[in-house]
Amino acid sequence: MFTISSLGDFVRTLTWLGKLERINFAQILRGAGARGASALAASTPKESGKTAAAWSYEVETDGKNVTISWTNSHIVSGVPIAIILQYGHGTGTGGYVAGRDYINPAIAPIFDQIAADVVKAVKAL
Repeated sequence: MFTISSLGDFVRTLTWLGKLERINFAQILRGAGARGASALAASTPKESGKTAAAWSYEVETDGKNVTISWTNSHIVSGVPIAIILQYGHGTGTGGYVAGRDYINPAIAPIFDQIAADVVKAVKAL
């Protein structure tokens, strides 16, 4: 048999959690979205510039969850060009064009900044 007991209450903890709930994480992500789309556009290989110009972002709020997505709308014959630039693709003549990792290096600093912005907002409570 064991006993658990506590003294006092959780008013300070509940107050802090209430403040945490009011942080506008969507606003933090919207700022990051624009920076991310710019970073992706700058790092995208530019034969025609169409793929680089086609980056956008979306911030969605679903209840208490906030999600950011970056998308590229340059699609040719059903093929998302940003993806084949990243991962490579076969050619119509049996060859292969190697991909080039340009997305991850471009977006990594944006993720780091999102984390820093969230920590800053939480510490400001």
